[in-house]
Amino acid sequence: MTRIAIIVGSTRPGRRATAVAQWVKEVANRHRTAASDGVTYELVDVADQGLPLLDEPLPPLFGQYTNPHTQRWSDTVSGFDGFVFVTPEYNHSVPAALKNALDYLFAEWNDKAAGFVSYGVHGGTRAVEHLRVTLAELKVAGVRTQVALSVFTDFKIEDPTEHGLFTPGPHQEEALGELLDEVVAWSRALAPLRAAQEVSVPEPAQP
Repeated sequence: MTRIAIIVGSTRPGRRATAVAQWVKEVANRHRTAASDGVTYELVDVADQGLPLLDEPLPPLFGQYTNPHTQRWSDTVSGFDGFVFVTPEYNHSVPAALKNALDYLFAEWNDKAAGFVSYGVHGGTRAVEHLRVTLAELKVAGVRTQVALSVFTDFKIEDPTEHGLFTPGPHQEEALGELLDEVVAWSRALAPLRAAQEVSVPEPAQP
């Protein structure tokens, strides 16, 4: 069984990310990888993880965690073989909460694959460029295909203070299908590397 996490990268009240992530999950659940290829897709919301600004005394490279919230996050990420990140673009980059969640861990991300579904005035493409660089340092293989959703054409927004109605064009589902194929293929291709590492995440340090 291959497990893919759909990570909701925005924590802002009124965010559009939840509607986009639900769409990703719905498309994924009827995609051929889920229907006949033994793949499960699960939503993981950064807003639900209770992660403060990084507060571990040691760099995550050492894997020696002192806080329960870090260990819970470690356990969550460790269980997946690949990821689909759903992110808006904030000031030419990703939300701080998503970057913080990435920075908490190291080995748990290693030798896995990731795809990107972004949205924004420019389709969120600049946020994904930053995200790809960060994930490369965490030894995550970013796939080529990307879904870039425009707030002008993939949402119906009458009031700019509200998230509006998510109405992705039909071509976006086709792109998402290609993205899922790539994420699953790369996640499986990297499985021998994950097995060779036999990463064992340590228990939290005792006070």
